[in-house]
Amino acid sequence: MQTVLKSSQEQVTRLFSNLEFDGNQLSHQPGSVLGSTALIAGTTVGAGILALPAVTLPSGVVPSTVLLVGVWLYTLISGLLIAEATVNTMRVAGRPSVGMLAMVENTLGVVGGRIAGGTYLLLHYALLVAYTTQGGEILGSAIANLLGIPHQLPAWIGTIVFTLIFGGIMYLGREKFVEKLNSVFVAIVLVSFLGLLLLAGEQVKTTQLLFQNWSALGSAVSVMAVALFYHNVVPVVVTQLEGDTRKIRQSIVIGSLIPLIMFLAWNAVILGSVNPEILQKTVDGRTIFDPLQILRSGSAGEWLGVLVSIFSEFAIATSFIGFVYGLLDFLQEIFFVTQVQFSSRLPLYSVILLPAMSLGAINPKIFFTALDYVGTFNITVLAGIIPALMTWKQRHNLEHSHKIHQPLVPGGKVTLIAMIGIALAIIGKEIWAL
Repeated sequence: MQTVLKSSQEQVTRLFSNLEFDGNQLSHQPGSVLGSTALIAGTTVGAGILALPAVTLPSGVVPSTVLLVGVWLYTLISGLLIAEATVNTMRVAGRPSVGMLAMVENTLGVVGGRIAGGTYLLLHYALLVAYTTQGGEILGSAIANLLGIPHQLPAWIGTIVFTLIFGGIMYLGREKFVEKLNSVFVAIVLVSFLGLLLLAGEQVKTTQLLFQNWSALGSAVSVMAVALFYHNVVPVVVTQLEGDTRKIRQSIVIGSLIPLIMFLAWNAVILGSVNPEILQKTVDGRTIFDPLQILRSGSAGEWLGVLVSIFSEFAIATSFIGFVYGLLDFLQEIFFVTQVQFSSRLPLYSVILLPAMSLGAINPKIFFTALDYVGTFNITVLAGIIPALMTWKQRHNLEHSHKIHQPLVPGGKVTLIAMIGIALAIIGKEIWAL
């Protein structure tokens, strides 16, 4: 049902109401902007932030800052396009929850749906393997330190423990509980991140901030795109906020802006504290700078090592929650279309968690080599080409049928053409570099 604000000057703010029956009566359970913002921010702030300095170091602070803002603007527009497509599909289908598969198939047909589904699954499972292995490694180190074990625990133990803890929380906990817990995790990430900036900022050298090499920017685009990817949870946010476009836009803008500010500050502090000799060697391509390993080892200070471990673990946990939610929503959509029903959530969570945990335990680096290419191709398709094509067709159909239409992104066809053109250029560059 549609609810109208008391003020006659404002339009309908939501498409439906999230209702919950407690046995006696129905109660309205609206999602909060804060919770949705935290979900987007938490999904975005993951392992990508720790990988950024490795690819931005050759270009320097100023060039990488400009590029990072540009990539953020692109991902923001694509996120809003996905939200617009979701709202339009929900309105036409008359359903309170619509996943990526339904949107793409409803707009671009079965072939488009299969292409989107394949890229979506591959991207999610690859990133879940990365999150479980890296989160497990950090957790394994923490467990070894707490138990006084002199040697690092086997990688597979950390991977399994990480998956069981955070996957178990999501399986056993209700959605509201997980949403609140995720907000707490995001708060921990923010607090530990501020501590990192304060401690690492003391080592910043002004001369390092002045270094610029604009020709070295190309290699950073793919990692930035992966780091700023949150689009898998946009349909979840639209459902939580009941199709309220004002709240949805607010959550996406703020939820993606918070990670951007964090990424820019982190990038400047780390690059500004790098030794000139390391910088020169990296520019020459002879070494790879790994800030995660260097900081976590405690070589830059014990407290700094502890903070980066806390920050890394909870940043990965928030991303893990976001990607599990996105994949859960996607699989539910597949089973709805195929009319397959389960009496419990265990089969769904097993399909999501067991493959990632198993692959990570067998070979923690199974996806790492190809992750750059997988992320680039899949994200440009999922967050660039497909949202633009869906929005283009939906707007065309709605304009000709004179139905309600609420565009979330200005610029009309020019914006959509630019989105598709940039995505094709990135794909072409990666193919050329192969």
